[in-house]
Amino acid sequence: MRWKTVLSVFLLVVLYLILGATVFKELEQPHETSQKLAILVEKLEFLEQHPCVNSSELENLVKQVVSALRAGVNPSGNSSNQSSLWDLSNSFFFAGTVITTIGFGNISPHTEGGRIFCIIFALLGIPLFGFLLAGVGDQLGTIFGKAIAKVEGMIDKWNVSQTKIRVISTVLFILFGCLLFVALPAIIFKHIEGWSALESIYFVVITLTTIGFGDFVAGEGERRQHEENSGGSELEYLDYYKPLVWFWILIGLAYFAAVLSMIGDWFRVISKKTKEEVGEFRAHAAEWTANVSAEFKETRRRLSVDIYDKFQRAASIKRKMSAEINLSPPVNQQMTPGKRAHSVNLGDEREAYPYTFVRNGSLFLNGLIPDYADHRDITKIQTQ
Repeated sequence: MRWKTVLSVFLLVVLYLILGATVFKELEQPHETSQKLAILVEKLEFLEQHPCVNSSELENLVKQVVSALRAGVNPSGNSSNQSSLWDLSNSFFFAGTVITTIGFGNISPHTEGGRIFCIIFALLGIPLFGFLLAGVGDQLGTIFGKAIAKVEGMIDKWNVSQTKIRVISTVLFILFGCLLFVALPAIIFKHIEGWSALESIYFVVITLTTIGFGDFVAGEGERRQHEENSGGSELEYLDYYKPLVWFWILIGLAYFAAVLSMIGDWFRVISKKTKEEVGEFRAHAAEWTANVSAEFKETRRRLSVDIYDKFQRAASIKRKMSAEINLSPPVNQQMTPGKRAHSVNLGDEREAYPYTFVRNGSLFLNGLIPDYADHRDITKIQTQ
C-alpha cells in the first residue's frame, strides 16, 4: 500500500472517529450530567436525614465503595453470602478473556504476583489462541463453504448469473451466522441474566468484536435480582455456566473473524477491480490519444503533399505557358502570304469579336471563339 493510500485511509479513520465522538458526546453527556445531579441530591438528602453523619465521613464511604467496584466486588448486600470472584469458574473465564484480548475489566489482578503472571500468561496465550482461532475459523469456513456450494447449486438451476449467486449465498451465510451466534445467544442471555433485548444484543456484539467494555458481563457484575420470584435474592449460576460462555465466545469469534476476512477480501477485490478498470481506461485513453495524434499527423502530411503537388502543377503550368508565350512568333508572322490572302473578310462580325485565340496550334481569325469554328461564314486556317 502506497503512502498516499495510507494517508488517505488514516484521514478517513480520523474523520470517522470525530464523527463518532460527536455523536457519543451528544447522546451520553446529558445522561452523565443528570447522574451527577442525581448523586448530589442523594448525598444532600442522606446528610439531611442523618445529621449524625458529616459530609467527610460520607465521602470516605463513597470512595471505599468505588474502590470495591473497581476491584470487582459488589458492595451491596451481605458480602459474606457472595461467592468469590476468583473461584475456578470465574478464574477460567478471566483467563479466557485475557487470551481472547476481550478484557471485560470487571475483575483484574491486584497483587504484584498476579499482574506479573498475567503479563506472561497473555504473551504466551494470545498467539496460541490465535492459532486455535484460525483452525476453528478454517473448519467453520469449510462447513459453511459446503453449505454455500449446495445453495449455489440449487440457485444455479434458476439460470441466475454467477455474481448474483455469490451475493445471495454470502448474504445467506451472514444471516445464518448472525442467527446462530448473535440472535440465539442474545435470547439465552436475556432469559438467564434478566437483561433487556437491547442489553443482550449489545453484550453479544461487544463481546464477539473483542471490545469488551465490561458494563455487561455474563455471570458477573451487577447480577439481576428476582424481586418478584425470590424476594430479592441473587441469581445463582451453575459452575459450568461461564466455561460454556467462553466456548461460545471461541466459536463466535471464529465466525466473526471469517466474516471480517470475507469483507476484507471484498474490499481487496473491489480495489483490484478498480485499479484494473483505471488501468484499462488509461490504456484506452493513451491508445485513443496515439490514434488521434497519428491521424492528425497523417492528415497534415497528406494536406502538405496535396498542396505541394498543386503548387508544383501550378508552377509547371505557369512555366509552360510562359515558355509558349515567349517562344511563339506573332500570328501575323506565322501566316504565310498565301494563307493570309485566303483569309475572308467577316464584315460586322469582326467588330463583334475583335480578339484572336491560339489553341493547340489552330488559329481562329477575327477573334472568333471555338464555338463558332464550324460557321459557314468563318474560315479556319490551320497553322502549319
